[in-house]
Amino acid sequence: MAAVPGLTNQAQPAFPDVDRFDSREFIQASIREKRLPESARVETAGVPRQSRNYFWYRRSFTVPERKPVAMLRVAKAQFGTAVWLNGKKVGEHLGCFTAGYFDVTAFVNWGGENDLVIRIGAHPAALPVWAPAGTDFEKYKWTPGIYDNVSLILTGLPYVESVQVGPRLSDSSAVVETILVNLGSRPVRTKLVQQVKPWKAQVLAITLQPGERKTVQQTLPLPGAKLWTPEEPNLHWLETAVGEDTLRTRFGMREFRFDSATKRAYLNGKIYFLRGSNITLHRFFEDPLCKRHPWEEAWVRKLLVDGPKQMHWNAFRFCIGPAPEMWFDIADEAGLLVQNEFFIWNGREYFPPYQSGELITQYKEWMRDHWNHPSQAIWDASNETDSVMLREQVIPQVRKLDLSNRPWDNGYAVPMGFDDAVEDHPYLFSALMRPEGNFSMTQLERMTGAKTTNAGHPSAHAVIANEYGWLWLNRDGSPTLLTENVYERLLGKNATPRQRFELYAYNLAGLTEFWRAHRNFAGVLHFTWLTCSYPGVKTSDHWRDVEKLELEPNFADWVRESFRPLGVYINFWQPTLKAGETRNYAVMMVNDEGSTVKGALRLEFVDGPSKELSFELPAYGAHTWQLPLVSPTAAGHTMLRATARVEGRAATISRRKVQVLP
Repeated sequence: MAAVPGLTNQAQPAFPDVDRFDSREFIQASIREKRLPESARVETAGVPRQSRNYFWYRRSFTVPERKPVAMLRVAKAQFGTAVWLNGKKVGEHLGCFTAGYFDVTAFVNWGGENDLVIRIGAHPAALPVWAPAGTDFEKYKWTPGIYDNVSLILTGLPYVESVQVGPRLSDSSAVVETILVNLGSRPVRTKLVQQVKPWKAQVLAITLQPGERKTVQQTLPLPGAKLWTPEEPNLHWLETAVGEDTLRTRFGMREFRFDSATKRAYLNGKIYFLRGSNITLHRFFEDPLCKRHPWEEAWVRKLLVDGPKQMHWNAFRFCIGPAPEMWFDIADEAGLLVQNEFFIWNGREYFPPYQSGELITQYKEWMRDHWNHPSQAIWDASNETDSVMLREQVIPQVRKLDLSNRPWDNGYAVPMGFDDAVEDHPYLFSALMRPEGNFSMTQLERMTGAKTTNAGHPSAHAVIANEYGWLWLNRDGSPTLLTENVYERLLGKNATPRQRFELYAYNLAGLTEFWRAHRNFAGVLHFTWLTCSYPGVKTSDHWRDVEKLELEPNFADWVRESFRPLGVYINFWQPTLKAGETRNYAVMMVNDEGSTVKGALRLEFVDGPSKELSFELPAYGAHTWQLPLVSPTAAGHTMLRATARVEGRAATISRRKVQVLP
């Protein structure tokens, strides 16, 4: 038995080798790392390490009443979906990250029991090589499953195939695009009624010819509608009725964009700085502790609501792989801006032999599944990928379908739109992987926080730093495969987990302060809030207990402080000072909020000399203060601390560990 939604590696009794598959990208990375010979390279999706190509799901059901149309919807399943009903094949759907719809009207036994069989691929190679099944250089297990909801839709003729709502804040209205279908053999004359309560309904007379699929667009005035923001996530319901069919569509009145002239993000016409993290859910699927948690609402709400509020986050990137529909519903309610990334990561040198037509089909489906979610803020075509096909053939065909005209992130390719953003992954500590490489936090004192060349191309567009750090530790405090050399160079071979956790949190908080303070990024999103953690993985997250969602304490202390909307950064990283030495310290501050803040800024050595001044920062403003301060006269370890206090709110603190020398 296997749960739906869920993964086949949780089935009872268990299947042997259920998710063993060496992907093409894993093999490429292993060749590059000298772990495999060049002869291991493959042009297929990869090499299965199991004796099956498919899994089969079976269940029976009865239908309460006969309807003109019966549609089976499989929200997400991998790798590929085929459906049989009562022994007859209904159809197939190649998408692994989008909803598949199957018209089962002609196959339903309306008066008795129905036998439903759904087949999914056991691994990515079960799909044609030209269809995307997900690419990830750092993913070891590829676990199949029907990992989102399955539903049977019963309705009349005509019926509503889809509804898209595009908010227009300039006149407080919404453009609504409705697709109606008449599968019958006769023309249908009916009324299309659409209403967002308490506003007036719109009624249109509609005629559909036999077999016709018609798109209807109209504008609904919504005067005084409350806007959706992360701080106030107001939601509205649109009710659509045609004939016997009704559909409720939830949406938020909000507009999100980037601006290349200012290099800023704008929410509802106002500057908005993104602060947040990443979730690589499909890597978490391979974690031994994943279990049923991604489908437990309480667990997901704690992950997406409680934790981000504590960390002062307003944004997430759902990295290389989609989340179930429930996750977006919760993000809408929590007030999160999501950078939603299609599951493609292929770098700069190789792109799989995908067919552009299939990619266009699946990107359209992916957009359709998400475009009514106000949390859906950025369409992310790929991760760290420079693809001519995506840039010239796919994105231009699909982006025009979005009535909200959301911005696109184009991986490591140049952006398509004049005001699209670009991503940057400034992994400064990755230099320490190589014996000749060099980086220390002291170098930040002479850096400006500008976009790095890691993004692969020059750009004057707005930039999001949606990955940085390269200091990952497993949940037990051991280095990951990518950070073994880094920690050996920083702390030596005999460092303890406690020492590593402390160093990780200290440096990650400092990097966060640094990227925010220089205001060269429209968003700062750390990597990563959730992923897998077990021996041999390349990245990890920060959970002391991922099932209870208890954070590693050092991360909770240091990194939470670095993400406060009122940001403070001491531009000082020297490990030692001379006793009694006087010097000027640059303290940088940023205000992410839309109103002026006033308060007191205090720079001090703990239990030592201090300096205080009054500050005032305008909305979205930034400023640097130079504060002279004498170091303690007694030798020993101390803390240099800058504290910004504003009446009625918690203080923001920036801290530096220093040793005072005699």
